[in-house]
Amino acid sequence: MTTPPPQGNPFAQGQNPYAQGQPPQGQAPYPQQPGQPGFPQGGAPYAPVPPQQPGRKVSFKTIKNVLIGVGVVTALIVGYIASLNDPDQAKVGDCLKSTSSSSSDDSMEVVDCSSSEAEAKVLKKVDGTYTSFTAETECRKVSGATSFYAQTGDGDNFVLCLSDV
Repeated sequence: MTTPPPQGNPFAQGQNPYAQGQPPQGQAPYPQQPGQPGFPQGGAPYAPVPPQQPGRKVSFKTIKNVLIGVGVVTALIVGYIASLNDPDQAKVGDCLKSTSSSSSDDSMEVVDCSSSEAEAKVLKKVDGTYTSFTAETECRKVSGATSFYAQTGDGDNFVLCLSDV
């Protein structure tokens, strides 16, 4: 009877044939275990995460400035649209209506002459600064004029000679 050749004690310290070296003949190699080089501590390998681009942070000051800008633009647009009906935009042939129920406030607004709101029609527009007396004197010279609207102050100064609609 023959005995197998001596291979040494595989369990002796430093002699583990399955650790890093070649596997015993006839056996498949074992995969590396977690914790060994090439693997993270969690187990399986992972794909590297691409670096993230830092996001652009928008400050409260930036948002506030944008909102203020939008507010200013909106106010300008609304003011412009509202001014289209102001009496200083009135031309001969336009019609006006009173925008106030108070007799002390004689604000007027341009309206369509076919509108039921139309109260007066512009017969003549004269630029210049007028008092009530001089405006009335100027409009008495205009045939068919029954009233006037005078604007004086910071903006345009003029008088509108008006007739009933």
